[in-house]
Amino acid sequence: LCSKELIGMEALLRWEHPTEGFISPDEFIPIAEKTGQIYRLERWIIRKVLEQRRLWEQQGFSNINLSINLSTKTLTSAVNFSEWEQILSDYKVDFSKIIIEITETADIMDMENVIERLNILKKRGIKIALDDFGTGYSSLNYLKQFPIDIIKLDRSFINAITEEGVDTLLIKNILKLASDLKYEVVAEGIETEEQMQFLIDYNCDNGQGFLLSKPLSLENMKQLLINRNSK
Repeated sequence: LCSKELIGMEALLRWEHPTEGFISPDEFIPIAEKTGQIYRLERWIIRKVLEQRRLWEQQGFSNINLSINLSTKTLTSAVNFSEWEQILSDYKVDFSKIIIEITETADIMDMENVIERLNILKKRGIKIALDDFGTGYSSLNYLKQFPIDIIKLDRSFINAITEEGVDTLLIKNILKLASDLKYEVVAEGIETEEQMQFLIDYNCDNGQGFLLSKPLSLENMKQLLINRNSK
């Protein structure tokens, strides 16, 4: 569902342990957050992402929107957000094509400072996306308070598209609401042609999922970009 002019990518963290094999982010991210290692992990990720973004721009691949997840832990920590800001200042890239994804959560107590920090990111040109929209209790409240540009519609809604029911009706109305409020929408977890056609019919802007592409290694991603530019 991405336009021909732009390619949307999301930086994903995967852990292939030498003896334990694949370890899901659902397992190690909560541990990282609990132990405080999430701050170091996120700083490492943003550096890697910005280094790759800069390299792609030098190679002529400038038509890429690149999304990065940012935990509420960093957003609510003045010290760690400051370090994030410093890393951003170290790289000269097109920040208008960087998207920071945040997930709605009930444990944000210091809303005022979080909003201020999101606006600091936006001043660089960075867009803010609300991930997993519709799974929590605060979705509409987040839209009212946070400087959101993009809504990422949770895959649980997309899975229900084949059924005529409340979820399908919700998707239709969310897409209409988003259009009226001038938000972009990204549908997560598209796996069938039927789901994609439904989203196109109701003017969904963008989508991601196995139907469009499975997660790719950096090497495979580079080849895809080369092939696309040669057409």
